[in-house]
Amino acid sequence: MSTPGETSRTAFFYGTLMAPEVLHRVCHGSMSPTNPIYTTHQLKIKPAILHNHRRHRVKTADYPAIIPQSGSSVRGNIVTGLTDQDIFRLDVFEGDEYERVKVRATLLTTVGDEQGEGNVEGEEVEVETYVWRAGEQELEDEEWDFKEFQREKMRFWVGREGEGEYAG
Repeated sequence: MSTPGETSRTAFFYGTLMAPEVLHRVCHGSMSPTNPIYTTHQLKIKPAILHNHRRHRVKTADYPAIIPQSGSSVRGNIVTGLTDQDIFRLDVFEGDEYERVKVRATLLTTVGDEQGEGNVEGEEVEVETYVWRAGEQELEDEEWDFKEFQREKMRFWVGREGEGEYAG
């Protein structure tokens, strides 16, 4: 729930922000916020898919990018309950390599395997997401791996709170 005067925003995340720890760190400054101002508007995270886009590794980076590509799909999360202030912080986090745009993503009622086999699609939702605009020459022709990020890189993204927690 948003605070009075704020609209509730909905976004689709497909990279580092799929990890709740990173999302909360960006929006609230902590992996597990305790300040009542942040806990009163609980974020809801649900699995989703974005059609006609493709996720790429960004060269020399831990994070991915998406670009429009007919016939491709990107698995990610739809997050509801974001505030205008959260979106401001997310814009700063994403920087000028990305453009925030409105798209339609589809909630998944059942999540299939890595290739999407077994996915059961539900409601289509208008969301905001961050699309790469820094040039395709900066992208690898390879899919970004969320599990690899969680295993090998996420601890660096959540700061001291994450030290040891994700060490493998």
